[in-house]
Amino acid sequence: MLVFQEPIAARHDTGLHHPERAARLDAVAQALLELDLRPRGLQGTDWADSKEVIAFVQRLHERAYVQRFHRACETGRPYLDVVDCAISPDSFTAATAAAGCALAAADAVMRGPDRAALSAMRPPGHHAEADRAMGFCFFNNIALAAERLLVDHGLQRVAIVDFDVHHGNGTQHLFESRGDVLYISTHQHPATLYPGTGYEWERGARGTPGEGCTINIPLRPGCGHGEALRTYETIVIAALERFRPEALLLSAGFDADERDPLAALRWRPQTFEVITGMLAQAAASHCGGRIVTVLEGGYDTGALSEGLKGHLSAIISRTNG
Repeated sequence: MLVFQEPIAARHDTGLHHPERAARLDAVAQALLELDLRPRGLQGTDWADSKEVIAFVQRLHERAYVQRFHRACETGRPYLDVVDCAISPDSFTAATAAAGCALAAADAVMRGPDRAALSAMRPPGHHAEADRAMGFCFFNNIALAAERLLVDHGLQRVAIVDFDVHHGNGTQHLFESRGDVLYISTHQHPATLYPGTGYEWERGARGTPGEGCTINIPLRPGCGHGEALRTYETIVIAALERFRPEALLLSAGFDADERDPLAALRWRPQTFEVITGMLAQAAASHCGGRIVTVLEGGYDTGALSEGLKGHLSAIISRTNG
């Protein structure tokens, strides 16, 4: 399994008490060390030049927004758009590198021989809208990876499964009119958690090819291991069977763990491992094993490390099997 990471991620400084802080990378590093996975950077990929990354980012994000983000970092603004999107002088470069790593991961699974790749970067991305930052997110990394697979690698259908505890509003909105992306999200019920989107009736834009290609599965606070597994067995995997994607992308947030300070689900590290095993089996059946996994949330560092380790172990086990 390939892992893409750039050191600049640690220099996105959100402040001492911000949940999405650089210390999360230490938790990621521990998981990678225990699995003997060594990250590689963008050098030698199509995305070593940040100008190329920015040009691609502007396929999905408005040019004016990208420029506004860049200027905010250059001029020392403390946040972008909303106070939870804290920034520092290096935040634009870090977000660009995070987008580049997601794009490099998408390229890697298409060019082989590896069929699975992880972008182990911050800031996360699934809340980022086309024209604004939200929820610690600036560029929508998973959406950019999907766009790369569809437009430049010629795939006809990709699926994104988002198991972050928060609904990926940005990802949903970027693809809600399109029929070539199936977006499935399991998340804590939007009546009880940020960002307040992701109700079951949100199924894609009516009257467009995307109608029916969004599947939201809100989970009540307290949802634990057993309910999570049943949800994936009966709804998520069945939806993937019907759609038959050519690549599977995972928005991998680990904040549904019962230890996470920002939410109220009661998943365990084993929950992430088991549901990932199901997803990896679906990828083996329909995608030739092609999986791109992109780090999203997870704000208890122990839970993040243990959840990520189980997640990657399940992918590696299925790939080797």
